[in-house]
Amino acid sequence: MELFNYFRSSASYRVRIALALKGLPFDYRAVHLQKNEQTAESYAAVSAARLVPLLHDGDAWVHQSMAIIEYLDETHPEPPLLPADPLQRARVRALAQDIACEIHPLNNLRVLRYLVQSMGVSEDDKNRWYRHWVETGLETVERQLVARPGRFCHGDTPTLADCLLVPQIFNAQRFDCRLDHVPQVMRVFEACMALDAFESTRPEKCPDAA
Repeated sequence: MELFNYFRSSASYRVRIALALKGLPFDYRAVHLQKNEQTAESYAAVSAARLVPLLHDGDAWVHQSMAIIEYLDETHPEPPLLPADPLQRARVRALAQDIACEIHPLNNLRVLRYLVQSMGVSEDDKNRWYRHWVETGLETVERQLVARPGRFCHGDTPTLADCLLVPQIFNAQRFDCRLDHVPQVMRVFEACMALDAFESTRPEKCPDAA
């Protein structure tokens, strides 16, 4: 397998974690978003979305991090990243979507660039925008974890939800977001980072980290 990704992309980090949890080897293909390498013709030829991450597995090309992780879970089911019970699976997916749909889209690189370059938003206001949506979005995750506590987001083993939570916390720390109001979130984050799959795939340990 090949994974086209960028070290600082939180969506890419999600997939690296999933691959590591499953013990699946892959070739690391760096796509530098700050240099707009995702728009190059060579990359556009294999990625209609021109985004990362992108997984190449045999004849398959899969984009969107959650779709990639579920594809990996279905093709390499051990260890599972989604529970067997339908209601529990729905809870894990909902937790993941609290991050992937409610926090991340408001704060990805394309949005931040548009705020600054097209709308003339100052760097301070851009960062204030970022922190607002991360901090309020994590409050939603916190309430879910308080309602059903466990070692990880759902129970005592990592799931899809943990694959999304950890990269979001890395981004929050990078932008100096307030995190003392989400103690359960941070407890789960620390439990995840005690595992090699999360620690060894962190952004600064990637080949293209600068």
